[in-house]
Amino acid sequence: MVYYGDEVIRFDWAMKRLLRQKANFAVLESFLSELLGEKVVIKRMLESEGNKETPDDKFNRVDVLAENSKGELIIIEIQNNAEIYYFQRMLYGTSKAITEYIYEGDEYSQVRKVYSISIVYFDIGQGRDYIYHGKSVFKGVHTGDTLRLSVKQQEKFTKHDAGDLFPEYYILRVNEFNQHAVTPLDEWIRFLKSGKIDENTQVEGLRLARRQLQISCLSKEERRAYERHIENRRIQWDVLNTAREEGLDEGVAQGRAEGRERGLAEGRAEGRAEGLAEGLAEGRAEGREEGRTEAICYIARNMKAQGLPLELIARTTGLSPEEIDKF
Repeated sequence: MVYYGDEVIRFDWAMKRLLRQKANFAVLESFLSELLGEKVVIKRMLESEGNKETPDDKFNRVDVLAENSKGELIIIEIQNNAEIYYFQRMLYGTSKAITEYIYEGDEYSQVRKVYSISIVYFDIGQGRDYIYHGKSVFKGVHTGDTLRLSVKQQEKFTKHDAGDLFPEYYILRVNEFNQHAVTPLDEWIRFLKSGKIDENTQVEGLRLARRQLQISCLSKEERRAYERHIENRRIQWDVLNTAREEGLDEGVAQGRAEGRERGLAEGRAEGRAEGLAEGLAEGRAEGREEGRTEAICYIARNMKAQGLPLELIARTTGLSPEEIDKF
């Protein structure tokens, strides 16, 4: 039997098995409050199609749908596998949550504010940060000002801008976090990435997590399930890394072959171009030289035909007496 000491359960597994329990809401509330920048109290966990557990879900996202004390919906998704359409799935998730919790005949006032929080363990998009926040902003096309809610709407919804009523998205690219944890949120991100919590952390939610999410506190059945989960994750990453490395090696080899072929082709083309240029230059030079020789010979013949002295002809044309005698 492996001794885990005070090692903490990975957050993805805890989200699925433990943090959905009311006794552990405080851990999740602390994390959400730090991320959203406001006090979050979870009223209840809601059921959605994504929360059903199946034998095929061990590598797939873990959905948690919660309702806070304001009646707003909070979606938390943990995604381990790369997915090219993940942004579209985020949009679908918020839309589905809105439509699931409004019924035919309800007024539009029953439409909930939704926060979508995606914790991803793969490269999604391109960017240098490890946390991204997206929300709707209505900007004046001509004036550039932000559309605000009316005074009555602000009182009703306790929001300021029109965009505040629309879904907000948080993407936590935890693998991009490679720096020292400075803020409480940084400590949470480090926990999400490595499962490690500093023994002397001052973040109350993480201190609570150290106490409530220790592997040694799991039952034998839960521990076996957790170990299977970790082993599945390890196998998955080995497969992905192997595929990535093989793809990289193949890509390098193919790139070298294509580069060599392209280099040869360009070299041949350049060689042909240089050869043509040199040939033209040499041809022109030879042509000029031949033309000059013919002109000198023509002059020498004429001077000789006129009976001019051989010495004068040689001096004028630069030809030797022997060459002149041949004419």
